[in-house]
Amino acid sequence: MELVEPELAGRPGPGGLPVETVLTGLLLALHYHDSGQLAVACRVLLDELTGTARTWLGIEAVDRTDAHQRIAFAKRVYRTFDRLTTALDPERVDRRRRLPRDQAAAHAATWEDIDPEHLRRRAVLQQVSDTFVLAPVRHAIDRGWLRGWPGDVGVDMTSVPAWHHPPSNRRDLGSVETTAGWHFSAGDTEGVFGHSLTLAVAACRRSHGQRVSRHPQLALGAVLDTGGKRVGPNAVHTLGQLRRLGLPTGVLAADRAYTDQTSEHFQQHARRLGYQLALDYKKEHRGIQGTHHGALLIDGTLACPLTPVPAATATSGLDDKQIREIDTNDKLKKRIAAREPFHLKNKQGPDHTGTIRLQCPAAGTSPSITCPRFTRLHPPTRPAPAVIDLTDRRAVAAHTAAKPTAQITQAERLHPPPKKELPQICQQPTITIHPGDLGKLDKFRQDRTYLSDAWHDVFKPIRANNEGLNGRGKGHRVDLAEPKRRLAHGRAAQTLLVALMICTLNLQILHDWKHTTGTSEPIPAAENDEPSHSPILDETAATGRPPPSG
Repeated sequence: MELVEPELAGRPGPGGLPVETVLTGLLLALHYHDSGQLAVACRVLLDELTGTARTWLGIEAVDRTDAHQRIAFAKRVYRTFDRLTTALDPERVDRRRRLPRDQAAAHAATWEDIDPEHLRRRAVLQQVSDTFVLAPVRHAIDRGWLRGWPGDVGVDMTSVPAWHHPPSNRRDLGSVETTAGWHFSAGDTEGVFGHSLTLAVAACRRSHGQRVSRHPQLALGAVLDTGGKRVGPNAVHTLGQLRRLGLPTGVLAADRAYTDQTSEHFQQHARRLGYQLALDYKKEHRGIQGTHHGALLIDGTLACPLTPVPAATATSGLDDKQIREIDTNDKLKKRIAAREPFHLKNKQGPDHTGTIRLQCPAAGTSPSITCPRFTRLHPPTRPAPAVIDLTDRRAVAAHTAAKPTAQITQAERLHPPPKKELPQICQQPTITIHPGDLGKLDKFRQDRTYLSDAWHDVFKPIRANNEGLNGRGKGHRVDLAEPKRRLAHGRAAQTLLVALMICTLNLQILHDWKHTTGTSEPIPAAENDEPSHSPILDETAATGRPPPSG
């Protein structure tokens, strides 16, 4: 209400009911009747509350048997919701009819432009949405139910269909839902007319087939937008909200829609927030993706320029079916595993900016390969010959003779080129990688070897958590895919109703998780544990409205 009340102050016309009364009615309608319709909220507020609850919500006495008084009450509910959505809409427009396409486009542009007042209203609307979505998350943090969560997050977009028809070329009319667009899921040739909803989920990686933490898999953020627009920035917004809550950062897994984003819109921001990326690629992007300082970028990982060609090109041209069936293709698995020794080693970082230092695999005290080029440019000091116990597998594996050898051409052996003509990674043992240094290739870079066991342990379960949340959000209760359950017109109204739906979904997840795990009381913090929440939560708890008495 601290966000909403300043927007409503000084608006003309009758005040109607308190805004929180109508929003509470919508929440109760979603919880008990799985519907976000204002008509259902009216019935809840009139017929399904005790007298004490109606008094607490500021509902005056109404003769529920009088049809005229019921209609008057319903009009007050609709008027209050309309005042709220009008105050949060960048530009009020007639939402009762289809406008000519040029007028509809002009209104839609107010959700895209950089006018200061439009920006401010859009920001307030998103803040209100975030508050609803994160309320159950704050509750879970306060109770200690997310204390064991390592910070793994999955982000994905799902369609939110509109009730209204798309724009008509024949009649030159726009849609009543002026900001709606076409949402295309992966592999679909027919889009869904409506909005795109970015959802972040509290996911969980696996280790050796077992989950590494037990926690409620809540929706951690939601942003409603025009279909296919601001894919990366909307995901970054949800991650920024988690940082404000003082939650940990772990692995961030996302599908190919996010891999296709320019790194300035998604990857760089995610790294600065402290997340490690786990990504997938399209068929044409697999294999060797480019070079940086002479190092090969192979499926998101920088590697030695002398990486064997069969290993470097192992995934080139493979389609999604072949990638899914990798477990049954021993030859492909061996080629991918042969890349590992040639990958540049992480020497330092990442720091608070996401900068890292990488080292040549032939350098350091524990090289993973032997390289005649590196030995020529950086002659090692020869230690005294050591006796190797051939029964000690670890000692045998660490010996130089047991490591893969980088192959150079016969011409280079006979006529070694000057140092300055070699790739930079060969001239000096380490290179520094800042966010964005790889240019267009930076969007492909990730922190685990693509298709390795470590990659599968994070990408597959996190993506499954995303799909599970999408499926639950479009299930038989809170059904985001059914526009009949949120009939109010306009982007502001749809944002509020979807946020209330996600809030209800989170409450259901918490309820089911508590009963499934038998966890209902707060989990006590260990003596050496940091506080599980930020001062923002304390402030909210101190200023929030107390429960009703009596």
